[in-house]
Amino acid sequence: MPKRPASALPPGSTIGILGGGQLGRMTAVAAAELGYHCHIFCPTAGEPATQVTALTTIAAYDDEAALAAFAKAVDVVTFEFENVPSATATFLANLCPVRPSPKILHICQNRLREKDFITSIEVPTTRYAEVSGPGGLAHALRDLGAPAVLKTVEMGYDGKGQVLVKADSDPAKAWAEMAGSQAKALGILESYVDFELEVSVIVARSIDGALATFAPMENQHRNHILDQTIVPARISPDAENKVEAYASHIAESLDLVGLIGVEMFVTSDERVLVNELAPRPHNSGHWTQDGCFTSQFEQFVRAVAGLPLGSTERHSDVVMKNMLGTEAERWYEILSEPTAKLHLYGKTEPRPGRKMGHVNRLTPKR
Repeated sequence: MPKRPASALPPGSTIGILGGGQLGRMTAVAAAELGYHCHIFCPTAGEPATQVTALTTIAAYDDEAALAAFAKAVDVVTFEFENVPSATATFLANLCPVRPSPKILHICQNRLREKDFITSIEVPTTRYAEVSGPGGLAHALRDLGAPAVLKTVEMGYDGKGQVLVKADSDPAKAWAEMAGSQAKALGILESYVDFELEVSVIVARSIDGALATFAPMENQHRNHILDQTIVPARISPDAENKVEAYASHIAESLDLVGLIGVEMFVTSDERVLVNELAPRPHNSGHWTQDGCFTSQFEQFVRAVAGLPLGSTERHSDVVMKNMLGTEAERWYEILSEPTAKLHLYGKTEPRPGRKMGHVNRLTPKR
């Protein structure tokens, strides 16, 4: 019988989750199945994660009194998206364990810091440059060439805060479109990658340094939002080895305790370039709920709670389809499919492009 280490949280412990979105919701459900309670901390009432647990704190992320009370009520803290201020995680880390660490959150919520980290550990990524205004954008374009992609350094997801800049684009207009209402915007210009496929890999790492990697996933986007994920990814064995090696190297170099999603491009000549990092469950990993022995959410809980990692073996091939906006109204039709597994997030307002749920369609493993 293996001896339980002191770092392993016993059932009945409470996991604090910063953020109230669907990733927190599915993490809380997975935690409950392992006997844990979850306490959600988020600024807005009625969010998806708050619907599945009785323990919630509704307060701003900079409310130190609320954060201190939250820390006393939980045994460990994690986060379900990387736009939680790193200062919040740092404040909590002085009061209780935070996994992944605030250092990792600080790196991954800023695209410049993230790209600098990736290059510092000798993992390939596209060429990039910091830009602070239309003049800097024009200068960076001369160095990197066009087309290129201008992104806001912080915040922004699902294509928000991103602009494709062409050779004939007006730098001032491109900058204004990227910056939006931000008075002091900072941008990053990245060389355009003419990729064959976009893939992602999710890696879990435990307190004792053990690694567990899920199968590489092929991601297809529509209007800059993930539309569907195909597993297994249609890549060569050589490319598969590269993407798994890069993802594992990143997790170890960060000294990660938790889960990280690594988004990458695979080019026609089989080069692999890392694009972005997400130190929490990832949209592309939703297929694991029904296609693996251990889902990404259970694995996330296991890592954060100091438990042994579960098997990431895939028992089925899966196509995961995001349900955006009114697509979720097809719930009855989807439930009529014998091999479709429906997951809805409890959101009531189906705005265009809003992720309302997803469906996993399973076929026998090839």
